[in-house]
Amino acid sequence: MHPIELIELMIASGILLVFLLISFVFKGKWRMVIQRLAIVYVISFISFYVIRPYWIDLQLEKKVGFLQLQLEQQYPEETWEIWTVPHREDGYESMNPYSIGVIFENEPDVQYKYFVRNKDNIIQTGYSIQNEHQRDLLHIERE
Repeated sequence: MHPIELIELMIASGILLVFLLISFVFKGKWRMVIQRLAIVYVISFISFYVIRPYWIDLQLEKKVGFLQLQLEQQYPEETWEIWTVPHREDGYESMNPYSIGVIFENEPDVQYKYFVRNKDNIIQTGYSIQNEHQRDLLHIERE
């Protein structure tokens, strides 16, 4: 379990504990209302963690499509490979799942990083070079 997930779980458990402690202060109808709120809270917390990976996948699919369209307009004669963070696998929890990598065929040692907000707001956020001798970056976007 990643430390961020552990912190989220501790905070959620603390909030649930507060709900339960408050329910023991009240009697009768109010106790039942607060306990039902605690149950709704637990169900919504579990639902969030079940739905979250699918939501990220849907957003990534849309954002990769936007990036693909921009790359086709910007570099019509070239081919590339798009890489996304496998956020469901162990070891990638700390990486931003919305960071999209692009490796161009004519520049295989360089991976360009993009961040896509929507179809009109696509930003090249950086690059990484595997070969230290690579000096000329063909696809760098300077503002």
